[in-house]
Amino acid sequence: MHHPEATAILKTLIEGREPGSLEPLPAGSVAHRADVLRALLAAVAALERVEVRTRRRAALPNNTGRTWSAERHSRTLRAIEARLQRMGLLAPEDRVTRRGFGSEP
Repeated sequence: MHHPEATAILKTLIEGREPGSLEPLPAGSVAHRADVLRALLAAVAALERVEVRTRRRAALPNNTGRTWSAERHSRTLRAIEARLQRMGLLAPEDRVTRRGFGSEP
């Protein structure tokens, strides 16, 4: 069962209705108990968080979180560090390559 289907069923139970027929649940139904309602609400909240996380991850590029190298980007390490420094993502003192071309780092 997919999360949206499960969420819909739980919400129907929270409303006090039978998921299939949408008829009201009997007065003595376990679904009317406060502790059961709190558990159902917690389950709905958890499923909704999973759904939001799934949509967010689906929107990310395929290589998110994977390591990469200068060779993969067809750039030198110095060029990558310079770009990161310009973007404010790397402090000058954290660079491995500090001098001009052909010199040691």
